[in-house]
Amino acid sequence: MISLLRAEPHSELLLDTRDTPNWSERFAELALEAQDARLKRFYRVLPAGPETSVSQVPFVALDFETTGLNPDEDEIISIGLVPFTRQRIQCKGSAHWIVNPNRPLNKESVVIHGITHSDLEQAPDLEVVLDQVLNALAGKIVVVHYKQIEREFMDRALRERLGEGIIFPVVDTLDIEAAIQHRACRGWLNRLRGKRPGSVRLGRSRERYGLPAYQPHHALTDALATAELLQAQLAWHFPPDTLLGEIWQ
Repeated sequence: MISLLRAEPHSELLLDTRDTPNWSERFAELALEAQDARLKRFYRVLPAGPETSVSQVPFVALDFETTGLNPDEDEIISIGLVPFTRQRIQCKGSAHWIVNPNRPLNKESVVIHGITHSDLEQAPDLEVVLDQVLNALAGKIVVVHYKQIEREFMDRALRERLGEGIIFPVVDTLDIEAAIQHRACRGWLNRLRGKRPGSVRLGRSRERYGLPAYQPHHALTDALATAELLQAQLAWHFPPDTLLGEIWQ
């Protein structure tokens, strides 16, 4: 379906990326500052720079399921990731982990993600699989749908376990879709008609591009859904020579 979409060249930047760090320089600094060997290895693999064409960027979609939405009180219980490029989903490199939050689950979260206490009894702590997770992310640009979840939960989880957190560049498909929706509603005629931005939830965003509906709230499936959504957004709204610095944060 993505190949049928007609790219609309953008005449202006969709996102305000003026405050985005120079991630290559920041990673070089963090590689020296980090105390944990796993974090040092992660930071030593520099990500693509802002002047890299998105057609040349190695991405990895990342999704967490958690015990709740507050990173100060809740924990990660599953991790899904899918590597991809603008042109291809690399399913062979996909991975999924269930990790023990070391705290009781609440009924509301179990209803949402379907992970139960029995699923977690033999699950390892996040620190046990951390090396695998960081190796899968190293050198790639992380793609998420709502960056606060993956960034804040990962940072908080590592602070509790290692005594130091983590930061990394992301492309947020929710922010991109929100900017697209707001741009589509500009102008006096749209205001006169009462046109409002559409929903930017993952499923509703995918519908606009003719992408299939997936069962939500499984970390691996949601990571795949996010990867496909970015491919569609790039195909529809951005020419192939778009620079990474125009969409990352």
